[in-house]
Amino acid sequence: MKRRMFFTGVMILLTGFFCIACGSNKESSDKLEGSLQDMMTSLYANADLPQDFRDTLDGYTTVELTDDLEISVLGTDEITYTEGVVSMPMMSSIAYQCVLLRVDEGDVETAKQALQSNADVDKWVCVSAETMLIESRGDVIFFIMAGKDEAYALSSAFQKL
Repeated sequence: MKRRMFFTGVMILLTGFFCIACGSNKESSDKLEGSLQDMMTSLYANADLPQDFRDTLDGYTTVELTDDLEISVLGTDEITYTEGVVSMPMMSSIAYQCVLLRVDEGDVETAKQALQSNADVDKWVCVSAETMLIESRGDVIFFIMAGKDEAYALSSAFQKL
């Protein structure tokens, strides 16, 4: 009987160690490496986007987020980030923007809350974004205002980066 209890105790400890080891690997692998420009390119390449949207991508540009663009894109200039890119139509009546921000890991939730509080889905003339999503992986924030199909397709691609 003591032998069985000893064996059970050892198995419980081993299981605990394996769970801790797997959990710590998950956290470190959740940090995204590489440039945000490359990540944006990967999002468009791998997202299951509707063909009519994919046909318009030649009219989109991805640029570095600058001080001049912050308020119009993020709705605020109060977010501290180390790198940012925005993809949007060059000239169009389409309500669409996709943003990737790299922030200090301790600032991710604060930055996401600032986006949620300040973003305006009605900022475009005559059109509104159907969906707004704000997600993160590690120190990278994915922020999109777009049609529902495009937003969720790109969100899924972001989660698979």
